[in-house]
Amino acid sequence: MDSYKRLLLANKAWVQERLTLAPNFFEELAKEQKPEFLWIGCSDSRVPAEEITGTQPGEIFTHRNIANLVNHTDFNLLSVLSFAVEYLKVKHVIVCGHYGCGGIKAALSSHRYGVLDEWLRQIKDVYQANSDTLSALSSIDAQADKLVEMNVLQQVKNLLKTNIIQKAWHDDRRPILHGWAYSIDDGLLKSLYKIEPGAPIDEIYRFDF
Repeated sequence: MDSYKRLLLANKAWVQERLTLAPNFFEELAKEQKPEFLWIGCSDSRVPAEEITGTQPGEIFTHRNIANLVNHTDFNLLSVLSFAVEYLKVKHVIVCGHYGCGGIKAALSSHRYGVLDEWLRQIKDVYQANSDTLSALSSIDAQADKLVEMNVLQQVKNLLKTNIIQKAWHDDRRPILHGWAYSIDDGLLKSLYKIEPGAPIDEIYRFDF
């Protein structure tokens, strides 16, 4: 059987399973979405947000890209952030990286990856800003794991710099920003950072409302 046909068959089985448990599942799901969470994660196929958090369809609004970056010139990301915060009124925004991230490892190398090199530049900047700490670690794997965590923190800080988050903080005292890391080795999530509405923002990045 072709691999894509297996996906279509699995979908039919999933639908039947859902309907067996809750006959009105799709009828209710189709009415509207009210997720509490925006998940900004890595595109890695081993890190599906709903699967690793045990959540159901409709609970997490999701954006994924290589190495879970929050880039101020990425209008795809900014559109998702705007919709989630301004219209869906999410209460939490989670940036989730993962150990063993290929994007992080690629950024640590000198190998050329074509257009991806421009994307990885931001991660290289995080390394450069923390080079003393990272270069002191004993192995490339240890450096990569630490850079995963540092990168998550930087992306959370990048969220703080957006007028989208700042306006929501000013108007509604939400959302809470989180930085997490996922371990593929054991399946566990680690909460690294949490920033509450009203936290200080560097003056140069602060907007007046």
